Amino acid sequence: MRTSPWLVFTYAVIIVLGFLVALPNMLPQATLARIPAWLPHSQVSLGLDLRGGSHLVLEVDEGDLTHERLQSLVGDARRVLRAKNILTKSIVQNKDQIVVVVTDPTQTDAAVTELKTLANTINTGITAGQSDLAINQNNGTITLAFSPAGIAANVDNAVQQSLEVIRQRVDQVGVAEPTIQRIGSNRVLVQLPGTQDPSRLRELLGSTAKMSFHMLAEGGDITNPGPGVTVMKDEKGNSYPIQDRVELSGDRLSDARVSFDPNTHEPLVTFRFDSAGANRFAEITRENVGKPFAIVLDNKVLSAPVIREPITGGSGQISGNFTAESATTLSALLRAGALPAKLTIIEERTVGADLGSDAIRMGIYSGIVGFALVAAFIFVLYGAWGILANVALLIHTVLTFSALTLVGATLTLPGIAGVVLGIGLAVDANVLINERIREETRKGRSAFAAIDNGFRRAYSTIIDGNMTALIAAAILFYFGSGPIRGFAVTMGLGLIISMFTSVAFVRVVMIAIARRRKLKVINIQSLFRFSPYDRHIQFMKARFFGVSVSAFLSIASIALFIYPGLNYGVDFRGGIQMSVKTKDPANLSTFREGLNTLGLGEISLQSFGDNNTILVRAQRQDGGEAAQTAAVEKLKTEVGKIDPSATIEGTDVIGPKVSGELAWAGILSVVIASLAMLFYIWARFEWPFAVGAIVTLVLDVTKAIGFFAITGLDFNLTAIAAILTLVGYSVNDKVVVYDRMRENMRLYKSMPLREIIDKSINETLARSLYTNATAFLALVPMAIWGGSAVSSFAIPMVFGILVAGASSIFIAAPILLFLGDWRTRHRHTNEVKQAEADKAAAQKQLPAAE
Repeated sequence: MRTSPWLVFTYAVIIVLGFLVALPNMLPQATLARIPAWLPHSQVSLGLDLRGGSHLVLEVDEGDLTHERLQSLVGDARRVLRAKNILTKSIVQNKDQIVVVVTDPTQTDAAVTELKTLANTINTGITAGQSDLAINQNNGTITLAFSPAGIAANVDNAVQQSLEVIRQRVDQVGVAEPTIQRIGSNRVLVQLPGTQDPSRLRELLGSTAKMSFHMLAEGGDITNPGPGVTVMKDEKGNSYPIQDRVELSGDRLSDARVSFDPNTHEPLVTFRFDSAGANRFAEITRENVGKPFAIVLDNKVLSAPVIREPITGGSGQISGNFTAESATTLSALLRAGALPAKLTIIEERTVGADLGSDAIRMGIYSGIVGFALVAAFIFVLYGAWGILANVALLIHTVLTFSALTLVGATLTLPGIAGVVLGIGLAVDANVLINERIREETRKGRSAFAAIDNGFRRAYSTIIDGNMTALIAAAILFYFGSGPIRGFAVTMGLGLIISMFTSVAFVRVVMIAIARRRKLKVINIQSLFRFSPYDRHIQFMKARFFGVSVSAFLSIASIALFIYPGLNYGVDFRGGIQMSVKTKDPANLSTFREGLNTLGLGEISLQSFGDNNTILVRAQRQDGGEAAQTAAVEKLKTEVGKIDPSATIEGTDVIGPKVSGELAWAGILSVVIASLAMLFYIWARFEWPFAVGAIVTLVLDVTKAIGFFAITGLDFNLTAIAAILTLVGYSVNDKVVVYDRMRENMRLYKSMPLREIIDKSINETLARSLYTNATAFLALVPMAIWGGSAVSSFAIPMVFGILVAGASSIFIAAPILLFLGDWRTRHRHTNEVKQAEADKAAAQKQLPAAE
């Protein structure tokens, strides 16, 4: 058995390059700056949960956008019809359409022709070439409305323009390395690293910032303003009768800066118009000396001074109850320009820098401990050959980080959990190979024959097992978001890389060692005397007991799901969630008593991690995004009053729309993953195997749900990731047993199915015990020290690993036996019926022959 030198050289180059690419991730910035320029310098980007920062998702308000476009369309309709001397009785906006009533019905066709000139042709997408307006007429009445394609095009354009405006706003306040990108058809994702004030971010990103200058209605009555007048308020609650007519738009602003009043030293916002705006501003002030006018921003009066003299210099100032920070934000908004439509913040997550650094430290510590436990276990299992498996495991971890660096992935705390789980799954391949080689050695194979047969027989099982886990990772990436996607990426990359490190690399090195040492046999010895081999445990005798216990636990889990139910996190029920850290152990009753006086509805408190950390949850407030900001500020203020030493480490604000979408995506992802597993196993094996796996999956998932219910762990997006990973792991575990059953069915065609199943389970028992142990050891440190961010993943996975291992033996195998026996009886019945039918047909033919 020879290995191509070119293959060895290729593997060596891959490993060396992988170490070079991953190296910058282990170096401090000062050292990284001194290494030669020709070496890689890129590092894995850290997610906001590791470095702190804010994550916001903004959605274009489709209704508000359509309303504004229709308002503009009313003026355009009047203009084009007036130009053609087409008289109208009325042109009004009625909900989502414009109704035009023509005075002379004979001019209806001419009016429609002119109004069609206001329509635009859509230039992109599958609706390219269609008109954005739907125009209908009936007896002198014409209706104009945006077509569905037109609305979609308007939203698309608004999102594109909003991206630019948001970038300019973020640049104005000097945030380093922001992430601003479009997600879906009508949403924008904004991620800002570092310490950010959530209320300021809401003001900066959620404000439309449409500034306009209006005259006040003379003698206007704010209780009955009349047509063409709207009552608006300022921040102090004062009301003003504002004329609807816009005298000058904020589009004409060329600059806005913060300055200070020389007398009172209060912050001001000074602004300057472009040339056309300066001329118009001079004209307005010249014609209205002695009259009040209003500066309006997003339907709120900023200032309403009296014009004392013409202002011809093209500049002015806005005074008010500004702080230096609010004045800076307003000037940034005015410089960046107005958003084309109202943006609603539907999801907001803020992580403090301290919490991010703690998460990094806990993630690294738990990862190192997990790796060490797995490496020690493998060394105990396989002795000197275990060292080779551990070297492959180390290379696997390094190549995972190099792959994350090359693809530009973002490492999150769940992503670290994905790396740790990847270590456990990578060991699975090593265990399968070593156990197969042990079997071949016990059969008397030579060293090279044992290596060749061991790898060849284990290869299909490894592929099947990894494919099921990759299906779960792919579905998790598609339906997940943020940190959960980071977990899916790291787990997926880890599975792919394990095919190289655990299979290709280990095979080449084992062959080289066997050749150099001239080994006659491969003797893989354990450091302790535990041999599950050559045992003949009759597992199927306990099949009824196993299925009964499993069914009882699943029914109990369903009952727990109904009552007391799951502890749904903010991801699924919406509202406000705040992480509070106190210097001394937190007194929950004191916090509860103080927070319940705020009038924010139901407030729930929960300790997690340690006695110094509490989770505060409040229901979503009525009144839009401003109400959420006010509620967050109230909570922060009251927390500071109750315990001055307390710090806010993170805040999440989730709207009902997003929480509903996340809940639906979670359910759908689990269902689709289960169906994908069903079809894959059906294609690779036979339908009884697929049915057995799916029934077992249902029982495993229900037990996991019951575990969440009985422990009270947060059921959030991380929990969905745990269940999906458990689905993949559970099927992976069953594939190994199924693969051996299929192999034995071909070898022992006359052996009863029950004996084949028992034989297969006994032969794979060592692998099942060892791989479950390695995955368990990899995740236990994460479950203990990983912190609240991954507790909803690591703890249920530890439980799920134990359940999956037991269900492969006591649930999946008995179901396969039941189905196999049923199929055998069904086949025998059909054969008997066919024989009787053939006999009856032959008897009928006898008299005819006579």
